[in-house]
Amino acid sequence: ISCWNPLQSLLSSMKQACEILTRDPEGGAARIPFETFSFLYSYLAGIDGEISETETQAFLQGIKEQADQHSGMVLIRHF
Repeated sequence: ISCWNPLQSLLSSMKQACEILTRDPEGGAARIPFETFSFLYSYLAGIDGEISETETQAFLQGIKEQADQHSGMVLIRHF
């Protein structure tokens, strides 16, 4: 039995977004600004409806702490 996981689906979408939106060369870290990541993640989580606002904010706070250590950039390995 397969169980659909909304968070895994969202993170997969975010990985693809990072790879599309990055200015890093292909095969690089696929960094994007935290502001861009936060906007997209919040938007997609809101559309999904399965992830609460509290969970979204807690996740983004953790990502922001990591991004702050990398000049405000989110790396795929952060999530």
